Amino acid sequence: MSSRLLLAACLLLAPACLLDRSTTNGRPDPAALSTLTPGQSTATDVVRILGAPSEVVQLGKRSAYRYEHSVAKRTGLWLIVIGSLNTDTHSDRVWAFFDENGVLTHVASSFESDRAEFRLSWSD
Repeated sequence: MSSRLLLAACLLLAPACLLDRSTTNGRPDPAALSTLTPGQSTATDVVRILGAPSEVVQLGKRSAYRYEHSVAKRTGLWLIVIGSLNTDTHSDRVWAFFDENGVLTHVASSFESDRAEFRLSWSD
């Protein structure tokens, strides 16, 4: 009986590691953004090209559509009584701004989701 208890204790206290990757929403296509023309493209054009936005913000009579794609990578390490878990999340964001008539005024974007890394919490 004691050998089974020792085996169970060893398995419970054994070191373990974790690698996990998760994504949120589809990635906006940077090439598709170049087809949008401020002053000409409409909100309908933006939705047709980029899909449904993650968020619609009313700015008085104007509006803005936010598109966001996130990548999170988690790394964990457990050594008997010491544990470490790190999550590195980076996002791609696109904002499309419209005037009171639903015509695109400008687009702002940043693409950083490919910078997410698997790393431990003490890594730089």
